Amino acid sequence: MSKLGEALGKVFGRSRKAEGQAEGEEAKPVAPAVAVPEKVYLKALPLRDLEDVEMIKQEVKLGNVLILKVSPLAKKSIDDVKTAVGQLMEFTQSVGGDIARLGEERVVITPASIRIWREKTTTAGGALPTAA
Repeated sequence: MSKLGEALGKVFGRSRKAEGQAEGEEAKPVAPAVAVPEKVYLKALPLRDLEDVEMIKQEVKLGNVLILKVSPLAKKSIDDVKTAVGQLMEFTQSVGGDIARLGEERVVITPASIRIWREKTTTAGGALPTAA
């Protein structure tokens, strides 16, 4: 597994364990912070700097689904990737949204009205399932 994949695995693994949530168990959604918009957009965006986190939060608040490519930031700093993803996980949970890894270098974030399907697999080492 690459350094980026390991970093994302650690961030996502730490969050689930910190919540006391069992593997495959779905988080209880929080009431949506905003009304569901008429149109929802799927946006693929690069995460280049920590400053991009605020723009990403705004997109989720608008009801959009985001696929973030984190490798541009990872080329600068793996620690910044961990920080950014940690902040996005906390934010997403606070608005009742969902967040998951998509492979080694992508993360998907959804607003409260959309859930991410996760394949339930049995893996050695207790790795978290990623979005399918």
